[in-house]
Amino acid sequence: MKKEELRYLQRLAELYPTIGKASTEIINLQSILNLPKGTEHFMSDIHGEYEAFAHVLRNGSGAVRKKIDDVFGHTLSNSDKRALATLIYYPKEKMRLVKKIEEDMENWYKITLYRLIEVCKTTASKYTRSKVRKALPADYAYVIEELITEKAEVLDKEAYYDSIVNTIIEIGRAENFIIALAELIQRLVVDHLHILGDIFDRGPGPHFIMDRLMEYHSLDIQWGNHDAVWMGAAVGQQSCIATVLRNSLRYGNQDILEDGYGINLLPLATFAMEVYKDDPCSVFEMKGTSNYNAAEKDLGQKMHKAIAIIQFKLEGQLIRRHKEFHMENRCLLHRIDPEKCTITLPDGKEYPLLDTNFPTIDWKKPYELSAGEKDVMERLESAFRNCEKLQKHMSLLLDKGGLYKTFNGNLLFHGCIPLNEDGSLKEVQIYGKTYKGKELYDVLEAYVRRAFFAVDNEEQRKGRDILWFIWASPNSPLFGKDKMTTFERYFIADKATHKEVKGAYYRLLENEEVIDSLLREFGLDPAKGHIINGHVPVHQGEGESPVKCGGKVIVIDGGFCKAYHKVTGIAGYTLVYNSYGLILCAHESFTSAEDAVSKESDIVSNRVAVHYTTKRRLVGDTDTGIALKEKIGELMQLLDAYRRGIIKEKK
Repeated sequence: MKKEELRYLQRLAELYPTIGKASTEIINLQSILNLPKGTEHFMSDIHGEYEAFAHVLRNGSGAVRKKIDDVFGHTLSNSDKRALATLIYYPKEKMRLVKKIEEDMENWYKITLYRLIEVCKTTASKYTRSKVRKALPADYAYVIEELITEKAEVLDKEAYYDSIVNTIIEIGRAENFIIALAELIQRLVVDHLHILGDIFDRGPGPHFIMDRLMEYHSLDIQWGNHDAVWMGAAVGQQSCIATVLRNSLRYGNQDILEDGYGINLLPLATFAMEVYKDDPCSVFEMKGTSNYNAAEKDLGQKMHKAIAIIQFKLEGQLIRRHKEFHMENRCLLHRIDPEKCTITLPDGKEYPLLDTNFPTIDWKKPYELSAGEKDVMERLESAFRNCEKLQKHMSLLLDKGGLYKTFNGNLLFHGCIPLNEDGSLKEVQIYGKTYKGKELYDVLEAYVRRAFFAVDNEEQRKGRDILWFIWASPNSPLFGKDKMTTFERYFIADKATHKEVKGAYYRLLENEEVIDSLLREFGLDPAKGHIINGHVPVHQGEGESPVKCGGKVIVIDGGFCKAYHKVTGIAGYTLVYNSYGLILCAHESFTSAEDAVSKESDIVSNRVAVHYTTKRRLVGDTDTGIALKEKIGELMQLLDAYRRGIIKEKK
């Protein structure tokens, strides 16, 4: 036995000091391998739509209703199944409504408890008792375990369970117990959650989504470009801060910053009112501002314009500082002719400007911030850096997140893999060196982490600037378009200038040879693996399918954000991967939790099998199974070492 191997086994022996303990662990692990694999739930491009996100999380994209159907079949009516599903999603709210109309609550409690217990039994059956035990709510752990565990030694099982249920009702704990069971079912129906990026921007509740994810039992996050720009803002990258503010003002979501994160926007408001007091800022109209009065809209538009001009200046400085980003064509302020009120774009075409009032621009040095703009940005940078809640949310993105993940044979990422038109991996220059494919993803993620953790100031600055690169560069795997036409959308009427052309990756999604090579690039088997990503909304209303390349690619951005519903024709896709295969779920628009409770409506509109397995997948077939098999092998070696007298038992 090699010295290193012996040293490792001696460390392992500290955890399993006897033959008996090592043997027991081998048996336990072997039993886990033969359980059905846990259900994975994939969500993408949530964009701050907290209520819809929370509902889909509660119903597991239809997984809860599927469990109810499995348990009760035709023994319950569809209306009873809907009522039970709604109760599991919203136990507190549903019971408040039931108490207003139900005459015999004691009977309702008893029927409901029995139904929930049966669903709980089925939901828990695919896990070990140890895993279920860890998921149980502390106050009712023992009682729930008694109710969902088959007890062979009890002769009159009906009387045994009746006595427990009756006691729960008699002592007035039925409602609390129902809530505990409903939340346990929600917890067990999904084993692991994948978020494929873009939690932030557009919708009003990204901070609520992040709070919810901080409490979630098992998840990973693949960063989206909108997450990256918030990460940049959190570390004080001023171009990212300006972008976050502009996006928030554009969608009328300044409440996220002020109320959600406690970031003071008064310096920007004061500056905007002073500099743009006589400017209607009409091209900076905000979306989704129905709740604002005329004065609030006027202020919002002025703030919107002020931060947009600051953003264009800061981006120009950044691009000129980093020639290797190859984004000089996005420096546009110096292309404005203030006398003619026109702009000449890099293609040589001249266009009239929709807004010609630029009081803060020095045309000799168009990218230099005015004294007032510098003061605003310094105050905002301090506010973002020192926001405790924002930093906690960023810590979650760093702890649970990354640019990509390989998991159970699937490759998960938000956007794309930069490709040349022939399908070969595109080389991208990052700070003087070129990278492609997996290596590009790895180096970009390393720089992101340096932005937060590097001690060296220059490395930290490079990391901060790379977060903006990830947000906006044509060579970014999280953006993947030829340019971000923010300036053109505000200032030029001709919509041809607003067009953002997708990269080669999106034109090659049906090319099996290319997709197979990408899966191999990330160490996956093309015969079994899938690429799962979001970022670009699928236009189902126009007949576009989210399933590409014969099922090898699944694009699950169907437009969670309300701003995209008219474009996509639905309200988002999610994906479920259980022991039977991959199921794609298309969702209807979500109105409110109140409607879901009172009307017992669900938002899963269509479930389509993407891939079914002929044999039910077990834990042993997963990445977790591979790790468990390795551990079993190591424990077998430890047993051999005990039996050969190489390592002594510690009894």
